[in-house]
Amino acid sequence: MSRVLTSRSENYSEWYNDLILKGGLADYSAVRGCMVIKPYGYGLWEGMRDALDKMFKDTGHQNAYFPLFVPKSLFEAEEKNAEGFAKECAVVTHYRLKTDPVNKGKLIVDPEAKLEEELVVRPTSEAIIWNTYKNWIQSYRDLPLLINQWANVVRWEMRTRLFLRTAEFLWQEGHTAHATKDEAVAETKQMLDVYARFAEEWMAMPVIRGVKSANERFAGAEDTYTIEAMMQDGKALQAGTSHFLGQNFAKAFEVTFADKNNTLEYVWATSWGVSTRLIGALVMAHSDDEGLVLPPRLAPVQVVIVPIYKGPDSKEAIDSRATALMLELQASGIRVKFDNDDTARPGWKFAEHELKGVPVRIALGLRDIENGVAEVARRDTKEKASMPLEGLAGKIQTMLVEIQQNIYNKALAFREAHTYKVDTWEEFMRRLDETPGFILAHWDGSPETEEEIKELSKATIRCIPLDAPEEEGACIRSGKPSKRRVLFARAY
Repeated sequence: MSRVLTSRSENYSEWYNDLILKGGLADYSAVRGCMVIKPYGYGLWEGMRDALDKMFKDTGHQNAYFPLFVPKSLFEAEEKNAEGFAKECAVVTHYRLKTDPVNKGKLIVDPEAKLEEELVVRPTSEAIIWNTYKNWIQSYRDLPLLINQWANVVRWEMRTRLFLRTAEFLWQEGHTAHATKDEAVAETKQMLDVYARFAEEWMAMPVIRGVKSANERFAGAEDTYTIEAMMQDGKALQAGTSHFLGQNFAKAFEVTFADKNNTLEYVWATSWGVSTRLIGALVMAHSDDEGLVLPPRLAPVQVVIVPIYKGPDSKEAIDSRATALMLELQASGIRVKFDNDDTARPGWKFAEHELKGVPVRIALGLRDIENGVAEVARRDTKEKASMPLEGLAGKIQTMLVEIQQNIYNKALAFREAHTYKVDTWEEFMRRLDETPGFILAHWDGSPETEEEIKELSKATIRCIPLDAPEEEGACIRSGKPSKRRVLFARAY
């Protein structure tokens, strides 16, 4: 397969698919709507998972694991949640296959192996988890209960796209129980902040923190907080959500505790999650027409060393010095690959590692070694420089920090250049169609107006930014009074 990518300007959607496939992140599978995450893509997910897992544990959370299957009666217990996910549910009805008596080479569902109760394949785990929590929580001494789960979920999507929307995906879901409303709200906001810090400090992706409108809220939540990121085509991508669930699930599953006065009270709940969709976000936020551009903190390979042989006589000396440099870089905590595959030419390797978004490339030839230097190239700026081999590991460490910051700065500048304040419906539509991006506009607060705007423009209220100042204005659609601007965009 050719490694040439469709350009972003020609067809952004095709460019994205090309990059996922040719960059070795994922592949299509035999299961409709599902993907295979390849080792390089899974390496990205492992980096995300490990960083987030530490952040969760630093804030007092522990990992657990709950069943993939949810009895239908439990799933139905919280009505809004069940209704919200009903259309996406995969349901297990039987537990056995048997050989077809007519066609011996085929298997059929055994009609005698029908389950007494149908099982929902989890689209989210609130039901099974809260049914469990009622046995774990008896007293205020059992609170707060701070649990996270790393798992897969299934949502039967009709229109799928690698990483962004697949029938099965990987994620984490936090589910916490608290003695008071204030504690639960504080937890919800704390985890939103964790997600925002991860997006900005690890993914180099600036995000806007906000709260969802009632129409866009998680099914069963009282409030949903979100981080919204801008992709290079001006569309928004919801990169993480944190939900204040109030006492809805506690009441649905009778999760109560005895407080200090020995009075039975319902607990207060939160849930929060991010998924492998973040890999899609990472690709679309930073990459270019030559391939992936990965922030060093998450890149599976931070530095690649490419030896330049001019003949077999030089190979041994170059391999020896390159190996020593690799060990030096590894000792500095840098993830490095020595690409000594002698079946591929250096030019091919350069293009391959550029496609894969390796942040730093070091080329090393015999003359370089004699001069005590190496050629160092940055993926983010395409700059190349000859640098002394002596002390190179320390210089590369500094360079990786600079690349991380530069990628963030570039994404932030792009978002700022594509964020518009709009006061009329005509300008709103013009911006969406001609210069896509984030639009800050007034909305009258009614779900009816919100739905009308969505229907007419295909844009949604991404969030009400937490830092949105009070500002008197008129709704862009209804003309009714508004007290602050909200964030609109077309979205993935």
